[in-house]
Amino acid sequence: MRICAVCLFCCCLALAGRAIAQGEGADSIETDRDSFTPSTSTTSRGRAIVESSYSFIDNRSVAETHSFPELLVRCGLSDWLELRLGANYEVGGESSAVSGGGAIGFLDSGEIESETKLLYGLKAALANQSGWVPRSAVILQGTTPASGPETATHLTATYVWGWRLAEGWQWDSAFRFATGSAEGDRFHRWAPSTVLKYEFAEAWNAHVEYFGIFTDGRSEEISQSYLSPGVHYLITPDWEAGVRTGWGLGGDAANFFANVGVGYRY
Repeated sequence: MRICAVCLFCCCLALAGRAIAQGEGADSIETDRDSFTPSTSTTSRGRAIVESSYSFIDNRSVAETHSFPELLVRCGLSDWLELRLGANYEVGGESSAVSGGGAIGFLDSGEIESETKLLYGLKAALANQSGWVPRSAVILQGTTPASGPETATHLTATYVWGWRLAEGWQWDSAFRFATGSAEGDRFHRWAPSTVLKYEFAEAWNAHVEYFGIFTDGRSEEISQSYLSPGVHYLITPDWEAGVRTGWGLGGDAANFFANVGVGYRY
């Protein structure tokens, strides 16, 4: 029965991918790094998107965190399926939780000195927008530590959906589920997010976003919420640069974060 369920899931992905392949491709780069909510698009077959950024996080009770290069390489296996590989290094007081759309996803909120992590996974487009049916995609990925105090591999599943509204407006939302652990304590993590984007000038886009990170089953539960504006600029249709900031809402979240990064499509 389990095998049948897996086969059914794969068939559904294949049918959805065939429909996506017949749809219109993006005429400019859409990175996953320009907001916590990832994009609803995938990399076209035979193309690759390289994304990288730096985050500064002003934590409330421990030293600040520096996170870089937040590297993510997205390779198009077909017009609806991409391979994702990434790596990141963090140093400071707490593991980063603000780069959800980029290289590493959202991570444990625990004290660190320095750590390196590797990411690997897939992203599949599920549907194009049709009326009130949103464009949507699913991301399945794993994160494995290469150095630092963390030793466990964690899995993350993300469903993202969104609509193009009036001209220049885009509304995307996402929901993440991930495994987590800290000092032998195993738990689950949930992260809802929603972002409203607006093209206010040619090649210029601004957004405002809410995202939260919540644990379930942890000995000391964590509840973090952030409000985050940002802006990004298309230098060319294949080259994007952007910056975003954010403020924590509540005692568990960081005081402030800033993120600057680029993306390039080959």
